[in-house]
Amino acid sequence: MTPPAADAGRRNMLLLIQLRWIAVGGQLLTIAVVQWLLDIPLPLVPLLMTPLLMVLINAASLPLISRRLVVTNAELTAALLLDVGALGWQLFHSGGLANPFASLFLLQIVLGAILLKPVSSAAIMLAICGALGILAFRATPLALPSPYQANPLALYLLGNLACFTLIAILLVAFITRISRNLSQRDAALASARQRAAEEDHIIRMGLLASGAAHELGTPLSMLSVILGDWKRMDLSDPSIDLMADVAEMESAVGRCKTIVGGILMSAGEARGEAPKVTTVRAFLDGIVNGWRVSRLSGIVDYDDRFGDDVAIVSDEALRQVIGNVIDNAADFSPDWIGITARREGDALQLEIADHGPGFAAEILEHFGQPYRSTRGRAGGGLGLFLLVNVLRTLGGDASAANRPEGGAVVRLTLPLSALRYDAAAVAA
Repeated sequence: MTPPAADAGRRNMLLLIQLRWIAVGGQLLTIAVVQWLLDIPLPLVPLLMTPLLMVLINAASLPLISRRLVVTNAELTAALLLDVGALGWQLFHSGGLANPFASLFLLQIVLGAILLKPVSSAAIMLAICGALGILAFRATPLALPSPYQANPLALYLLGNLACFTLIAILLVAFITRISRNLSQRDAALASARQRAAEEDHIIRMGLLASGAAHELGTPLSMLSVILGDWKRMDLSDPSIDLMADVAEMESAVGRCKTIVGGILMSAGEARGEAPKVTTVRAFLDGIVNGWRVSRLSGIVDYDDRFGDDVAIVSDEALRQVIGNVIDNAADFSPDWIGITARREGDALQLEIADHGPGFAAEILEHFGQPYRSTRGRAGGGLGLFLLVNVLRTLGGDASAANRPEGGAVVRLTLPLSALRYDAAAVAA
């Protein structure tokens, strides 16, 4: 899709081309009226050169613009400067500032102020001031016939009225068109922002779904093991105590409900609840302890080097990101996982290491790209893709490497400003 600002520039250039066609028609009509109706002699050769040049420029510009998707501010500035030069040339050979059509420079100033950046519109104004200075001292005066020499002011006022009418019509017509172009650009920008917000929501939902798939695997595996045991057991035997198994099953079902509830809450089903305020240390401790209880008891080596704690707003998507990385490490290294939290400047850096086989060279080269799975599954690799995108949304980054002593390490870096809880701002 063409960027909205670029599309507006293209449409504004087409608008200037249309204005130039009108200028050509107006110049030819004015020359004809003055030369043959009012019987005022004009230097036709230099005056007719301008509309001829404008026709050639328009004829060459239209095919080029029709194939272009982007028209820059510099190109719009050059087009307006060309029009300023053409008007100045016409006035130079037809009386200079004594020509009432010198007021048409105002139209160029207004168009420059609306279409161009401030620096460019200032350049248009300076060019017009320079042209006016030249016209004030070096323009070719018109030789008025005797009928007009007695009262030249009447002829000037008549031309001034025609010029004012022309400026008024052009301003209303073209500023209306320009305003419509700007409105369409603003609408396109709003639509792009809406699409970006929707895509961000889709990424977060994909992350939650990926995290849920990891987290639900543990309690569901537990249920599967217990049910498998029951199939091989004689449940009618009164000596068999099933209450311990039932308690574990209830715990697994409760865990599943908690995971699904977290997904629904993050998806917006519980909009009435305020964000949870916690600290970096409590946030990380909760994640690590949760995995220790559910699956990784005795194999997690957690090293907290963060230092002074910081109040933050708990982010469910970030919890899922970290949980996904820990779960992936556990799949490849079921005997040991090393988690190190440290503070680097105003950023949290979290390292998750394992004793697994490490990352393949292709995964490291294309880290974070979708459908490049460490497990070689078709359609896999979305976990790392969502990890990278969520961290980038929060202003952070993720990287991966293979450890010299064997295994892999994933580093998550996140600026604390993205999560920091500001009590004063909330109170305000």
